Amino acid sequence: MTFPKVRTFVLSAALLWCGLVFAEGPVNINTADAEALAAALSGVGEARAAAIVEYRDGNGPFASADELSNVPGIGASTVENNRDRILVD
Repeated sequence: MTFPKVRTFVLSAALLWCGLVFAEGPVNINTADAEALAAALSGVGEARAAAIVEYRDGNGPFASADELSNVPGIGASTVENNRDRILVD
């Protein structure tokens, strides 16, 4: 493969990956597992997603998206940045 072909391949792969990441729909914070939460919520990795599940298991379901800020490591700005991705049923 020549350099231009490699570059084109890498850029195409990166765009495809970004499309898959941003294609994630809203996530129900009361039913999703840690993996789904980490995939759907910006700024929430595996550790914070696990903390969300642990908090939910110990305290019951979330009544609103704003209650996520009660989870250690999840601040109001994280909630606000993800408000359109959060479902509460």
